[in-house]
Amino acid sequence: MKEKVPCIYLIPVTLSGGAPEKVLPSYNLEIIRSLGYFVVENLRSARRFLKSCDRSIVIDDLKFAELNEHTPPEEVAGLLRPAEEGYDIGVISEAGCPAVADPGADLVAVAQRKGYRIVPLVGPSSILMSLMGSGFNGQNFAFNGYLPVDKDARAAKLKEMERRIRHENQTQIFIETPYRNNRLIAELAKSLPSSMALCVASDITGDKESIITRQLSWWAKAHYDYDKTPTIFLLYK
Repeated sequence: MKEKVPCIYLIPVTLSGGAPEKVLPSYNLEIIRSLGYFVVENLRSARRFLKSCDRSIVIDDLKFAELNEHTPPEEVAGLLRPAEEGYDIGVISEAGCPAVADPGADLVAVAQRKGYRIVPLVGPSSILMSLMGSGFNGQNFAFNGYLPVDKDARAAKLKEMERRIRHENQTQIFIETPYRNNRLIAELAKSLPSSMALCVASDITGDKESIITRQLSWWAKAHYDYDKTPTIFLLYK
């Protein structure tokens, strides 16, 4: 009989703290119930997420290991020790899809080299969902993460994104620390051509979900308040 290859399940998490059954397939919940080992970005939020999936889950019976930006690279492989013993592992990000703009990618890279089966499960991704709702080019796009904090580096990055939009027809996607969302919109309206289009996608899948695409000239005069709300930004022409 062929030996079973351990599975590394990449488990998406709700984006806005809503009920998992509204955005996750029932199959995900079946997988979650079957697992005893998890690698998570944040222990507290992961425990809370699992309990919201099924109140009958006994959290104290589960084994957790944390993987985040503070994890030394040389310790990542050790997080897969349960798989070496034949157990499946679930990988959970703080929000959205693990291994996409997420430290989980490092774990998946090691798991690939070890020959484990990688199983990405269906679930919400703010990057893809904002792109879907923007009306922008979905065949050529780039996720830039956070813009540089340094003033000169930030200005250079905006110019680079403008060039890619104009010459490569490439949608530019990025995020900001939530309490700076309003300031970012004002900065974009001031720094970039007024005819350029900005999509602001906020609280995706949440009760206050809003996905609005307008020219920067409109945003320069608009009244809005996105501060402290998870928001993703997209630029195009």
